[in-house]
Amino acid sequence: MADRDDVYRRPHSQLVDFTFDERVADVFPDMIRRSVPGYETVIPMTGLMAARALRDAGAERPRAYDLGCSLGATALAIARQMGDRPCEIVGVDNAAAMIERARTLIRDPRITLRCEDVRDTALDPAGAVTLNYVLQFLPPADRLAMLERIRAALTPDGVLLLSEKIRFEDPDTQREFEAAHLDFKRANGYSELEISQKRSALENVMIVDTEEIHRERLDAAGFTRVRRWYQCLNWAGFEARP
Repeated sequence: MADRDDVYRRPHSQLVDFTFDERVADVFPDMIRRSVPGYETVIPMTGLMAARALRDAGAERPRAYDLGCSLGATALAIARQMGDRPCEIVGVDNAAAMIERARTLIRDPRITLRCEDVRDTALDPAGAVTLNYVLQFLPPADRLAMLERIRAALTPDGVLLLSEKIRFEDPDTQREFEAAHLDFKRANGYSELEISQKRSALENVMIVDTEEIHRERLDAAGFTRVRRWYQCLNWAGFEARP
């Protein structure tokens, strides 16, 4: 069972930007479950949709990438949905603490892990790429190039599964959904201090886009079919195909 997230439970005299360090790696499953509405639906469903694309690819050993894999939850979800079929699943994350912890949790030989920046890691032809809650942590200027690299690596019938926090141009929607998200955190046991301190720590490192910006960027990267398959408040999942 994952440790309870207490990273921001006590007052911090000086808050620094949020990083995926050892403290976060130790409590990450609890942190993301209590912070992201629908996380426990998105990960298994992403695994299911990615595995379907791999099975449809017709390759003897189809390949998938879990970019920004953290502890490998999505990679494991894909592997489960593949049953005993041969495949190659590559998890990539630039946080050494995350990769080190993931290596203690993953035993499936079909999954390999790389401690590399997703913007630089080599991408061989793949039937599926997952990008769950990752793009929002990349500098906005780097996001299109990241998607272009993924598009170039995908096979003709491949799929990109992208999940992100989103914002809304309509101020009423933004205000109401943000308030509901804060209530979600409170309902999961986070104090006002924890919520406030984490928000401050994320302010400069997590830059959120609207759905329209995501769609325009995916179109510019060469994707021709984009569908929103999931939304819960200000969190959404998209399926993009070449």
